[in-house]
Amino acid sequence: MDNSANVATTTTPKKKTKLCEICNVQRPVLKRPKTGQMICKECFYQVFEDEIHHTIVSNNLFKRGDRVAIGASGGKDSTVLAEVLTLLNKKYDYGLDLFLLSIDEGITGYRDDSLETVKRNQEQYQIPLKILSYKELYNWTMDEIVKEIGLKGNCTFCGVFRRQALDRGAVILKANKIVTGHNADDIAETVLMNLLRGDIPRLQRCVYIITGSEGALPRSKPFKYTYQKEIVMYAYFKKLDYFSTECIYAPNAYRGHARDFLKDLEAVRPSIIIDIIHSAENFHFREENKMPVQRNCTQCGYICSNDICMACDLLKNLNSGLAKVKLSINLKRKDKDQQVLDNSNNNNNNNNNNTNTFNNNLKSTLEIKTNN
Repeated sequence: MDNSANVATTTTPKKKTKLCEICNVQRPVLKRPKTGQMICKECFYQVFEDEIHHTIVSNNLFKRGDRVAIGASGGKDSTVLAEVLTLLNKKYDYGLDLFLLSIDEGITGYRDDSLETVKRNQEQYQIPLKILSYKELYNWTMDEIVKEIGLKGNCTFCGVFRRQALDRGAVILKANKIVTGHNADDIAETVLMNLLRGDIPRLQRCVYIITGSEGALPRSKPFKYTYQKEIVMYAYFKKLDYFSTECIYAPNAYRGHARDFLKDLEAVRPSIIIDIIHSAENFHFREENKMPVQRNCTQCGYICSNDICMACDLLKNLNSGLAKVKLSINLKRKDKDQQVLDNSNNNNNNNNNNTNTFNNNLKSTLEIKTNN
């Protein structure tokens, strides 16, 4: 007698294949750092581009007929910006004339290599390219400036000169708008830096998506709410051609400390980047903390808040051979001001000795924790 019919057959249940949380068709290939969604490559492209389109439209960044200069360094941010703006300009018929504008700071082994990437981008996107150098504008390269003043404080010179160079290059291109690849991480870092410095004027405007609107060349940040990690993923999956080496002088920049701190916070709370930006957008400042009055530099005509712009002042110090001395004085003055601020509370009562002892113990404890 055949008892096979009475034998219970056991089958292992098949594991359900996870699908993209958006299309529910394709298998996911990544988890979005911004939302935590598991999505496929095509859906990632779509939501990434749609979010930037929404940022552009909701903030009225452009109007038809604008001549837009894209600040192009050859890095991932500016390369993805050129890619996305080219796509969106065609898809939604923005009616923009796009240009690539690169600044050659004169950093051997870094900028000269990255500019080769920009030249390839120009061929890929068929966008006109203009390269403007510090040497051409200021008769100094960053290598020469660092040789003159040393590694401490050199990013101040580069930042000031670069900002003015972008404006001058845009004028040459007859552009009326400038866009940069500053992303959400960059803006959150800037908020932290201005908080740590107590720089109220810059803190007020550092989260603006459009700056310089009072002048002839407003500049905007279409990536204001875009995570750096997602920009990297977009560039990777699309196999975009970009330059990834960090500036050889960047490790000495103050921004690096804010970046490291932000990454530590992000490890605990992934939404911290957007949280910081939204918090800064809702800061309320006292009326006495007014923005500096904008005027034109008496030497070069560049818009600034003093009679002489910072670029002309720095250039004057370089040409006179006093840049290193002036930089040293400014650093000492900042240290002295901080010391006065630290000691100001000690004069409020007669318990100076106890207060000093407490502060010294606290300082020693903090130093021990920092060293550990």
